[in-house]
Amino acid sequence: LAQAFVTLATNDSYARGAMVLGKSLRNHKTSKKLVVLIGPHVSDQARAVLHKIFDEVRLVDVLDSGDTAHLAMMKRPDLGVTFTKLHCWTLTHYSKCVFMDADTLVVSNIDELFEREELSAAPDPGWPDCFNSGVFVFRPSNETYGKLLQYCTEHGSFDGGDQGILNDFFSDWATADINKHLPFIYNMSSIAIYTYLPAFKQYGANAKVVHFLGQMKPWSYTYNPTQRRVRGSSQPGLLLQWWALYSAEVLPMLIREYGDQPFNSGCEVRPKHTEQENNHPLVSSAERKQRWEQGQADYMGIDSFDNIQKKLDVFLK
Repeated sequence: LAQAFVTLATNDSYARGAMVLGKSLRNHKTSKKLVVLIGPHVSDQARAVLHKIFDEVRLVDVLDSGDTAHLAMMKRPDLGVTFTKLHCWTLTHYSKCVFMDADTLVVSNIDELFEREELSAAPDPGWPDCFNSGVFVFRPSNETYGKLLQYCTEHGSFDGGDQGILNDFFSDWATADINKHLPFIYNMSSIAIYTYLPAFKQYGANAKVVHFLGQMKPWSYTYNPTQRRVRGSSQPGLLLQWWALYSAEVLPMLIREYGDQPFNSGCEVRPKHTEQENNHPLVSSAERKQRWEQGQADYMGIDSFDNIQKKLDVFLK
């Protein structure tokens, strides 16, 4: 049986993260298969791009899956996303897998993780006796999947998510076998830079996986591709790596899929003047006024700040 890296995207934002993660694994020449589990809210365009990057794109909707998952979900609706993540244990056509959250980025080849056993993971920076469930090695098994669902329904999760459940279920991780403790370089949280700067300076260059923990995800920022700057971030180094990969390799694929349909690229785009001038005759001033009144100003083109500034300058002179 083959082995695979597995990630999860429940919506289009996380799908972008998954695309960047998949590309980063490919760019670092993984020999393993790539699998992404997606929720029903992922758009057709995002699915099409995922199909180009991943070997397998599997739609997992807890409410449509087998009876056990359905019953578990009825009892614990609060754990919806968690149940979706636990689906990774049903990938029994693979002998061993490494799960990676969609907000991780690979910065070198990590195929050696497949030498580890279930459940191997790195310590959580917030509570090192717990492992962080952003990166873990596991063996797909319908039996384990069933037991995890049952455990979920009976005990819930102490943190409301999958990390609490997995730590309770694989409760001997902290004490039983040091080989199941992945070095922090396989799941280095971007927060670690603040919490232990000397260690980051000493070991950070060896990091193999960066995990963008916290509420602000890489795709929550705005990126200026011409200046290669991430807006509003005090720690741009790692974020820049994410954005460089996204804008160079993922965004062109998304643009092809969306065609003329507008979508939020996350990049600040300044159209060339020639395009703006060509666009001017297409909209009459009456139409333009009507659009403004309806709140549909063309901020990227004719109604851009630069153009308004020019009009004001002319008027004020």
